[in-house]
Amino acid sequence: MMKMQIGVLACLVALSAIEFGLASANTVPAYLWSPHLQRDNGEVDEGVNYQVMSAKDLVGSVFTQGGWSNFLCSEKKVEQAVDVALVFIGRELLSSDVSSKRNSDPALVNTLNNLFTASNFSLAFPYIAAPEEERMESLLLSGLKEACPHNVGVSNIVFSDSCFVEDGTIQKLSDLQSFKDHLLARRETRKEGETDLVVLCSEGSESISESGQSHSERESISELVSSVEQSGSKYAALYVSDPYWYTSYKTLQRFLAESATGNSTVGVSTTCDELCKFKSSLLEGILVGIVFLLILISGLCCMAGIDTPTRFETPQDS
Repeated sequence: MMKMQIGVLACLVALSAIEFGLASANTVPAYLWSPHLQRDNGEVDEGVNYQVMSAKDLVGSVFTQGGWSNFLCSEKKVEQAVDVALVFIGRELLSSDVSSKRNSDPALVNTLNNLFTASNFSLAFPYIAAPEEERMESLLLSGLKEACPHNVGVSNIVFSDSCFVEDGTIQKLSDLQSFKDHLLARRETRKEGETDLVVLCSEGSESISESGQSHSERESISELVSSVEQSGSKYAALYVSDPYWYTSYKTLQRFLAESATGNSTVGVSTTCDELCKFKSSLLEGILVGIVFLLILISGLCCMAGIDTPTRFETPQDS
């Protein structure tokens, strides 16, 4: 009985460590909000889904629970249609940044929380497993085609140059000002009931500094949302972080730069960033915990296996 309890305890500890690592190191947050969408009864709809789900399931939830299929699919048009569907794909925010007070970008987290709480309709997904085989923008396009099998009701689709999409027919814009000009022009030409899909992919802080742009993720989200609100257009917005493709790209870029300079590291950053430090600390803690757990289980099993007699026979007189 004691050995069974020890085994159950070991399994629980191991599962807790795996769940902690999955929900902390490999998950990203997603926010879905709209000041113009609401329930049929007029009540404010706000919720948080704490389940760990895949990026593909997130896209499906956006079209079903978020109601995006109602205004992005031509066969499902409803009265609560919005003019613009905004999608922000970040490159740096992790789930741990939202739950912890010591996060990498508190200004971005505060901006998203303010937009989330001030909207009539809002859904939060704190734990999304970051996609490893396909980028978020590609999953969004494939999810749109699955949600609208008969006819996609989007009149205009625009992506930023930093987004990776294989469809050559999609229009791409270079910078934030181009998006503002595009939204202003579409406000004059957009017909009633039409919805535009606008996707802005962040390039990360390192790429921004290299290209000379000064807009952070927080500034891009705030300025684009303000531009839509000032134009009087109704909108629904989605923010989701996809940092691992960006991190892999920067690692490859660093390797190529070192190879081109004869393994020279001059001018190339090889420091361990916050994500690297977090992963190394988490892995170290898990390994140390497993070692101590094995020592504890071995000691308890040895103690349980000791079979000491309860009484001793008295020696016989020779």
